[in-house]
Amino acid sequence: MSAGAVGRPLPPGGAKRRRVLDEHPGQPSEELIRRALRNWAFILPGPDERELPTEIANTLHWVAKASRPLSDLGDAAIGRAVLDSLKLKLDGTAAAAETVRRKRRTLVNALHYAVDLGEFKENPITGIRWKKPKVAGEVDPRVVANPAQARSLLTSVSYVGGYSRARGRRLVGLFACMYYGALRPAEAVGLTDADLKLPEAGWGTVLLNRTRPSVGKQWTDSGEAHDDRGLKNRPAEEVRLVPIPPQLVTILRQHLDTFGTAEDGRLFTNERGGVVGSSTYYRVWQEARALALPPAAVASPLAARPYDLRHSALSTWLNSGVDPTEVAERAGNSVEVLLSRYAKCIDGRQEIANRKIEELLREYE
Repeated sequence: MSAGAVGRPLPPGGAKRRRVLDEHPGQPSEELIRRALRNWAFILPGPDERELPTEIANTLHWVAKASRPLSDLGDAAIGRAVLDSLKLKLDGTAAAAETVRRKRRTLVNALHYAVDLGEFKENPITGIRWKKPKVAGEVDPRVVANPAQARSLLTSVSYVGGYSRARGRRLVGLFACMYYGALRPAEAVGLTDADLKLPEAGWGTVLLNRTRPSVGKQWTDSGEAHDDRGLKNRPAEEVRLVPIPPQLVTILRQHLDTFGTAEDGRLFTNERGGVVGSSTYYRVWQEARALALPPAAVASPLAARPYDLRHSALSTWLNSGVDPTEVAERAGNSVEVLLSRYAKCIDGRQEIANRKIEELLREYE
């Protein structure tokens, strides 16, 4: 059983965690163990297929000796200790609920594989009664930008990095796709010229069929930093047709006229013509927020992440009266997910609703 998270005191702070490694002479540092496992043992090609630095080889040799047998996870007390450890970060403080849920899902899937191999008759983790942290199912309404704020933010993106360098200008269309089309960032990054219908006037369409999530070279089969996948939670061959308003049509036509496309037809590239990394567009977005918003708003959660533009788009559509089934179809969500997560008032909309209620009440005074 590889190193995971199951018992030794952390540095001062009082929190404790357990590991599935036994005490064994010659233990390397915690940091070296994590680096050896993360960068060598848990990726392909494996350690046997690469030339290992001496300290990494020694560390993996120690881990192999100190690892407890997989069957130990059949002990409910050990399994519970492993689950409890998922709730902690390395510094002993509490991890976010979504992080805990993601780690538990990975652990459960790994043990499903162990069941398939005949190591267990049933998954020992799923049978443990363990209180999962509650994950917030709704979008925080404080992150949602109204149309005026969104336009200001998109304009400010064009000023990031100067005109000639165009670090921000080449990404205006990327962020506009997230806001006007409610595309996920990875969907917008993978967009190609062939996916678009951009008439000279009126509404256009985007035909989505792929995503380019940024996962790191060592975690993709291709060895590239960006994976090439189908749409989220959909079969690889499935497509999604998204109507886009004239505002976005104009922005994308201007982008194509100014920057053209990459060799493979992608609309959006970094300064070297490569796939736009999440860290690249995130930095540009943070600079744009500082230009577009007053200091109090910059310090707030308002549109703090590029993904919040999608939240703003879906909230805007719902508040404008578009049928939830149509919104869900365009967003690539189920109606249930849409109404539970995205049915939020856009920023400033409550004041409009309050005025309407006031006007109605006055009619009866």
